[in-house]
Amino acid sequence: MAQLGDLVRAKALLRRAARAFGPKEAVARARCVVAEGEIALVSRDLGWPAKRLDAARATLEQHGDRLNAAHARYLQVRRLLLIGRLDEAERTLAKLDPAPFPPASRAAHELVVAGIAMRRLRTQAARAALGRAEHAARAANIPALMAEVESVSLILNTPAARLIGRGEERLLLLEEVEVLLVSKALVVDACRYVVRDESKVVSLARRPVLFALARALGEAWPADVPRETLVAKAFRAKRADESYRARLRVELGRLRAALKTLAGVSATKRGFALLPRRAAEVVVLALPVDGKHAAVLAFLGDGESWSSSALALALGTSPRTVQRALDSLATAGKVQSFGRGRACRWMTPPVLGFPTTLLLPAQLPID
Repeated sequence: MAQLGDLVRAKALLRRAARAFGPKEAVARARCVVAEGEIALVSRDLGWPAKRLDAARATLEQHGDRLNAAHARYLQVRRLLLIGRLDEAERTLAKLDPAPFPPASRAAHELVVAGIAMRRLRTQAARAALGRAEHAARAANIPALMAEVESVSLILNTPAARLIGRGEERLLLLEEVEVLLVSKALVVDACRYVVRDESKVVSLARRPVLFALARALGEAWPADVPRETLVAKAFRAKRADESYRARLRVELGRLRAALKTLAGVSATKRGFALLPRRAAEVVVLALPVDGKHAAVLAFLGDGESWSSSALALALGTSPRTVQRALDSLATAGKVQSFGRGRACRWMTPPVLGFPTTLLLPAQLPID
């Protein structure tokens, strides 16, 4: 039922099966919990109680079912990846040795390794892990697993960010982003809300006004930015009256203090300009698609269906904020929902005119 897409029915059947097993059938009940945890992960129900999965994993380990216990741990790691807890994901993965496992489990292990490497911007390690995953998936001879490996591999050949500098823009692959972040440039990173050079990183994630000013100055470098433009960028004001100008001076003073080891901010006749301390140039690294709700679209771009609560957890924001963004994107036709209440899921619209693989289970003869 889960593979056919009826996740609600699949979860109901699993819970019924778990209740049907007696108290002496702890392993069978634990396997049901692991299967339910996998469905929760696929349906991006990240609020599903992780403690249940951990308890099931412990039960399986105690009874010698190492394979399903390992599968439970892989599900834990993949959930941690989705919510951005990379350090915890790495520590959890380090507890597993995939060598004695069958090919399907080894492929799953390497997919997780590749996922961590990509988020750490270690593209060479990611490619190596994906190569091992492809080899294991072919050995397992599971088409769905081979398709998943291929899908993840495509990420490395898909634009991951935009580079903005000296009035020009171009898309960057993940490998190019990795090279940029170890170069001698001063990077205003609009993906992580930090300003960095090759030796130091300053986070402005909790200071949105300062980051808006830093980005505006970075996009214009080496030119300056008029005061009216900075007021509009930082405060969303249509006119730069005296009160806004005074507020701008205060915020720019705070920006100077925050970036003192990386860059200065100098006043010009018409506005302000960014002056890097060590870097030879200044660039801005932005999401591939910019816009008010670009971060929400980026998560939905994985092709899976997400609940609004899972998106809020992954984005680190409130469910109400995410729901407003989804409603706005749905009005614009960029996302669509299905289901109601807690079963409501969001995804990007499928490409029209192409039937799903479920409708084409075998190759048809051509006359």
